[in-house]
Amino acid sequence: MPTYETTTRFTHDLDRLTPAQRDRFRRTVRTAFVPDLHTGRTFRPGLRVKRVRCARNGVYELTWSMGAGCPGRATWEYGTPVRPGEQHIIWRRIGGHHILTGP
Repeated sequence: MPTYETTTRFTHDLDRLTPAQRDRFRRTVRTAFVPDLHTGRTFRPGLRVKRVRCARNGVYELTWSMGAGCPGRATWEYGTPVRPGEQHIIWRRIGGHHILTGP
């Protein structure tokens, strides 16, 4: 299991989501994002992982909801590993498209 940390902005953004949005994000991380990290290959297309163009290098976007309404997004970057051989993720922002202006 990868280790992770969150920024203060991520925590504030997360608090603004509905319980259903938080559950969907957590389920997506648990059932798709983490397994894809373990494979060491590319992320599955449904996660739509890509670099955030307006951010410094190494910040990525994950789309976790493409259903009705505003798509959910989270931005993250790789951090320095805490445990050898395990990825360390720093969650930066979460919410709608607006988070990409300050990822």
